[in-house]
Amino acid sequence: MGLAKTEIFTDTQNQIALYAKVFGHPARVAILEHLFKMNTCVCGDLVLEIGLAQPTISQHLKELKHLGLIQGTIEGTSVCYCINRENWTGMKSVMTAFLNQDITKQQQCC
Repeated sequence: MGLAKTEIFTDTQNQIALYAKVFGHPARVAILEHLFKMNTCVCGDLVLEIGLAQPTISQHLKELKHLGLIQGTIEGTSVCYCINRENWTGMKSVMTAFLNQDITKQQQCC
């Protein structure tokens, strides 16, 4: 398998690709929706809410945390998760700029 050659792309292009990848799995989308719905830190009910095994949920949480969209705090033997508001706002800004590119200025093709 070849290298991704991410260094030939801009930081913004790489960031958009990372956001798209993290949203590319419905379990991660469901986790984010649940965290927004609860509007508080969530510790143990993600397994019951999402319906996947604990190791699977943990892997998806790891991906979301790695990108900085969620944050976790340790409370006893469990980790409680919530949306990282600052990073979420930054992601929305980057994605909105990308998605709001004006296609009406382009010539019609095909």
